[in-house]
Amino acid sequence: MSDRSQYTAQQFIDAITDSAGIISTIAKRVGCDWHTAKKYITTRPTIEQAYDDECQKVLDLAETVVLQSLRNKDEQMAKWYLTMKGRERGYAQTQRNEVTGAEGEPLIPQRAESALDKVYGDSD
Repeated sequence: MSDRSQYTAQQFIDAITDSAGIISTIAKRVGCDWHTAKKYITTRPTIEQAYDDECQKVLDLAETVVLQSLRNKDEQMAKWYLTMKGRERGYAQTQRNEVTGAEGEPLIPQRAESALDKVYGDSD
C-alpha cells in the first residue's frame, strides 16, 4: 500500500516513545496505517529494538505497581504474585471448580435439555 522508503526509521523511533507499544498509536503519529507500522517494526532492526524497549518499559511499570501493592499488603495481589512467580516454590496450583448435575451426572443447561426433549421426545 505504501512505499517502503516513504518513512524513515527515526520517524518510527520517535513515534514509539511513550506509545506503550500500541501499534495504532505509533501508526497515527507517523501518519500511516496499522499494517505499515507493523511492517516497519518487524522488518527494521533499529525500529524493532525501539519497540521492544518501549514494551519492556511498560512491563517494568506494571511490575512496579505490583510490587507497590505487595508492599501495601494487598492480599489478592500477593496470591496472584505467588501463583505467577512462585512456581518453583510450589505456588502454581490453579484453582479449578467443577459443576455437575444431581449425583455427579453431567450438567445439561436447561435450554439444551429442552432442545433434546424436542428432538428425542419427553422421556417421562
